[in-house]
Amino acid sequence: MILQALDQPGLRLTVAELMALRPPARMQRQRPASRRPGAIPARVAGQGMDLREIRAFTEGDDLRRIDPAATARTGQLHVRSFHEDRDDSTLLIADFRHAMLWGTGAALRSVRAARHLAMLGWRAVGRGGSVGVLVVGDDAPLALNAASGAAQMQAIAVAMARGHDAALMRRRAVATLVPALAQAVRMVPPGGRVHLATGPEGLTGADAALTRLAQGRRLEVHVLLDPAEIAPPAAALAVSDGTHSRHGRLSAFDPQPLLSHLRILGAHPDLVSGDDAG
Repeated sequence: MILQALDQPGLRLTVAELMALRPPARMQRQRPASRRPGAIPARVAGQGMDLREIRAFTEGDDLRRIDPAATARTGQLHVRSFHEDRDDSTLLIADFRHAMLWGTGAALRSVRAARHLAMLGWRAVGRGGSVGVLVVGDDAPLALNAASGAAQMQAIAVAMARGHDAALMRRRAVATLVPALAQAVRMVPPGGRVHLATGPEGLTGADAALTRLAQGRRLEVHVLLDPAEIAPPAAALAVSDGTHSRHGRLSAFDPQPLLSHLRILGAHPDLVSGDDAG
């Protein structure tokens, strides 16, 4: 079996390694159990559940907000105001297409991408947000709608591990991320956050789709670079397609033009280089 031959760290993605990235409990910010999942308090006054202030009643205040205790204590009408809840919804997009399934360091690009996204997912659920995932391979994307909690991260880890196994079994490539990015627009509400992990070549032809996804959302593009792209070997390497062979030298990849271009599109790019998953 192909998967058995790849069953070693860095080549085959496992649920266990993604779950192990969960931060210690003391580092996770706890939220009141009464708030609906995926909502956090904003600073402006509104209809949320976190108390903002108790103050004297003024004309135009909602009578339903009267605070009985403060009113009885002072003999004057007092009302409560609350912080407004806002959606904290995050979508993780894992690019497991053909171009991501290689690596010269301790792990494939695709495995490093999944680890990086899992860390971001754990941070989101730790602050009380909801997280979903879109696993992009050479077939239709595998989607899991946003929800909160450790059980959701377990489901996300399973989805990414299964999607990665399926990608390793394929022999064909998909040309563009555009269909997956269009699906992401439907999955993430305005004000939400999107984390896309892909390689520098993975964004070809996707400018319009990236711009649309960035509208009203925070789109963060994490560009995975292999160690050989950062510090290529000086010696010439043999390259073969199975039929023809030749020798060539690798050049270091300059990420700055790509990062500048992504900023123009409205994205917030960063590099995930070497063998660092974070």
